[in-house]
Amino acid sequence: MPEPTTHTMDAPGAVLHYDVRRNDSSNEPVLLLIGSPMGATGFGTLAGHFADRTVVTYDPRGAGRSVRTDGAAESTPDEHADDLHRVISALDAGPVDVFATSGGAVNALALVARHPRQVRTLVAHEPPAARELPDREQALAAAADIHETYQRAGFGPAMAKFLALVSHEGPLPADYADRPAPDPAVFGLPTDDDGSRDDPLVGQNMISCTHYRHDFDALRGAHTRIVVAVGAESGSQLAGRAAVAVAERLGTAPVTFPGGHDGFLGGEYGRTGDPDAFATTLRKVLTD
Repeated sequence: MPEPTTHTMDAPGAVLHYDVRRNDSSNEPVLLLIGSPMGATGFGTLAGHFADRTVVTYDPRGAGRSVRTDGAAESTPDEHADDLHRVISALDAGPVDVFATSGGAVNALALVARHPRQVRTLVAHEPPAARELPDREQALAAAADIHETYQRAGFGPAMAKFLALVSHEGPLPADYADRPAPDPAVFGLPTDDDGSRDDPLVGQNMISCTHYRHDFDALRGAHTRIVVAVGAESGSQLAGRAAVAVAERLGTAPVTFPGGHDGFLGGEYGRTGDPDAFATTLRKVLTD
């Protein structure tokens, strides 16, 4: 696959960085691979499975190379959707296909609700749309507590709570908030507070992503074909359950993808899912 070329773009409150792996001989739509707060680094393996297309990856505002210039402490799905709209417009390649995972799927759904003609097919992989869960009260409170813990005690304690939340199997019990806080050291996380408060996950996007109110009327009426994806190994966890709930709101059936929430990773961040099978499923979904 060709080496990516990096581009920058000014947006309100941020300078965005995106990478283009160009295939000028392809007749297929440009394929965007996006996450949030995970940036372009997480999609190297998956991009390699689509050398027959032009593939675009990017760093969301406040993450990786896409620095915020306004000093804001929060990034919202609507801001991310506007950023994606700007990137797609700059590509000038017609409607694109989008694979969006986790918080990126929340942002991509917001994009399609606002700019449906820019996206041909959206594969929304496990959006953590906590408002759609039957245990939404506990899930939203847990997300807010993670953010508050970060502001009070720093990254390690907050990230330990995050990992405990997203790996929990099944609905959150009514007494979830009363359970003892997990030990950061058990997860190999720092126990000391370094004083920083700009982490893109537990700081900037934690509440705005999980608490986002999706416009399901707009999504159901969009020209875009929306496919909601859920991991074979993570369907009973928060993001997987939320994906099923989103599909239900859209009136569609979710498609099962190999692996878990990280099924597409091939060693990025030290994690490996089932990237070959994942890419095969994605290709089938995009060409059906």
